[in-house]
Amino acid sequence: MNLLADLIDLLLPERCAGCGGEPVLLCDACAIPLQGPARPAETAPHGLPPPWTVATYDGLLRAILSAYKERGRTALAVPLGEALATAIQAALTGLDPPQTVVWVPSRRGSAKRRGHDPLRGTVAVALHRLRVNGLPVTALNALSQRRRVDDQAGLTAAQRLTNLDGALEATKPDLAGRQVILVDDVVTTGASLAEAARALRAAGATPAATATIAATPRRHPR
Repeated sequence: MNLLADLIDLLLPERCAGCGGEPVLLCDACAIPLQGPARPAETAPHGLPPPWTVATYDGLLRAILSAYKERGRTALAVPLGEALATAIQAALTGLDPPQTVVWVPSRRGSAKRRGHDPLRGTVAVALHRLRVNGLPVTALNALSQRRRVDDQAGLTAAQRLTNLDGALEATKPDLAGRQVILVDDVVTTGASLAEAARALRAAGATPAATATIAATPRRHPR
């Protein structure tokens, strides 16, 4: 963690988590990507339909998510959760209600280090929004890490699959026969969602759809 940056954050008023310009949580320009319609992500995890997503995971979204997850800007759960709600609502299309949302758990120790569970916070905001809109959706904390995994940053797609293979397990006994909407904050290679889906299937559940806040754009060869 950057000690100088933390000291500056402590001494100066908080500014936009995206651009650092205006003295607000998120300025209008930086909020726009989180307010768009949902679309299928280009990256499809193995054995799952493409996640519905709202934003592109680029420099702006990277800064916003980093501020939320690593720098204590927990109020960002609201705009991020609203975007997740948009993606989940799109994922619900064609599915019979009620539906259960299950999120990909954080790595061991990360919630304690951060002082909060980022994805769980955005899921709570998303479900509140969906219920306000009359959609009967519930959330279930159904997965946990069964072993330590390496940081995924810098790993190739194949290395990510190997790193996560068998890393998750279902913790709820009543998953058999359930259809679930699997959610994560960002989909890059899809390895995290694929491992979560494997663990859910092992417990008898059916991952019927997936949803994320943002997705890394696929790089097309020239």
